[in-house]
Amino acid sequence: MKRVLVVDDDPTVAEVVAGYLGRAGFAVDVAADGPTALTTATQQPPDLVVLDLMLPGMDGLEVCRRIHEQGPLPVIMLTARGDEEDRILGLEVGADDYVTKPFSPRELVLRVTSVLRRAASAAQEAPAGQLRAGPLTLDRTARRVTHGGRELSLTLREFDLLEYFLRNPGRATSREELMRRVWGWEFGDLSTVTVHVRRLREKIEDDPARPRLISTVWGVGYRFDMPVEDGAACAA
Repeated sequence: MKRVLVVDDDPTVAEVVAGYLGRAGFAVDVAADGPTALTTATQQPPDLVVLDLMLPGMDGLEVCRRIHEQGPLPVIMLTARGDEEDRILGLEVGADDYVTKPFSPRELVLRVTSVLRRAASAAQEAPAGQLRAGPLTLDRTARRVTHGGRELSLTLREFDLLEYFLRNPGRATSREELMRRVWGWEFGDLSTVTVHVRRLREKIEDDPARPRLISTVWGVGYRFDMPVEDGAACAA
């Protein structure tokens, strides 16, 4: 049984979300503030966290940062704000998805199921071995990426996005297709893809302001360009 940690200081919201997730077959823990959430996540490691942005004492952004310091873990962020900046901030600290309040609990359950299914299928279906491109080495079995021998800290979704690019070099891919291929969603805010591409560039490009690996194809989407000395991704 998959375990979900729900973090929200509104007891009504927490109760409703926990109830829907419980009826959907998930084991659910609830925390009302950031410090309690971090303690609970340590004592009862969840498979996914549903995290409110606005929390007393420690906001959801800081909780998300600290959670990811412990290792990759899917996070769906809840926010009462409709402002795009708040949504992007959540994605930039590593959230896999967000839901804006007021929201449908059924939709949230679908999002939770989708994120967990994607994480599970990626772990089961990926072949053993490595993908290499210039200084980058992606080890799918170990879920590990190095750049010039230095290990990179990638979120689950950043890892999956980079793997997709490495397996499809030279192919221009729209944000809609990346949403389907990497996130497994037929719908969603395309700014999710934009933010993840930007974060990935910051971690793998020598100069993120002038990317040489992940190029923007105007009017289409993005393309992964192999380093000139490689010419193609190689699997070991």
